[in-house]
Amino acid sequence: MTAQNKLGQKAGGRRDKMAKGGDQVSELTASRLSVYLRCLNTLDVAGVKAVSSRTMAEQFHLNAAQIRKDLAYFGEFGVRGVGYHVRELKRHLRVILGLDRGVRVAVVGAGNLGLALANYPGFHQEGFEIAALFDIDRSKVGRKSRGGVRILDMVEFRKVVKRENIGIVVLAVPASAAQDVVNVSVASGIRAVLNFSPGALKVAPGVKLKNVDLTVSLESLSFFLARGESDEDQD
Repeated sequence: MTAQNKLGQKAGGRRDKMAKGGDQVSELTASRLSVYLRCLNTLDVAGVKAVSSRTMAEQFHLNAAQIRKDLAYFGEFGVRGVGYHVRELKRHLRVILGLDRGVRVAVVGAGNLGLALANYPGFHQEGFEIAALFDIDRSKVGRKSRGGVRILDMVEFRKVVKRENIGIVVLAVPASAAQDVVNVSVASGIRAVLNFSPGALKVAPGVKLKNVDLTVSLESLSFFLARGESDEDQD
């Protein structure tokens, strides 16, 4: 067995252990792995074959010690005196993040945001396939997004989720409808939901809900600007 295969088995084995609840990896760690993967993609495009944690940290404004600690948790990926082989580490991170298997996604809500998400080409490039798009507006049902995803009626949701092996549901619906959509999603076997709707949602144990509230982010930036203006007034 080659060293590369051994490393791949270690990464896959660690992922399987995590899936069974044997280890708990924080969401921050998982997020950092995604950042590392994007950095490696940039290096790969630039033709870089190998990189040290120090060089990677300096180029992308990261912490070298944190990089080594995060990667060491999943296996021995570095080579002394060489660093990390960029393409090999990319492959291992994709395995750890589950991207090697491909993830099928359904978007609920065919408004401006839902259509923009369905049409975004970057998802496919990273291993996510928008397999279905749903709406309750009968005037939209049957049409296709610019990217070719057909808009389906919500009454078909459970059947399509099962048939298309949907792994993640993305909510792009009004806040008043979000909880009902979450309930239907969970009842259909969905265990991962990305929510763009404002407000707090409840999910059953074993279901991962991640919220993206653009208004909160804008308010945070507005606070930063307001504080800056306030500081200037005091000078």
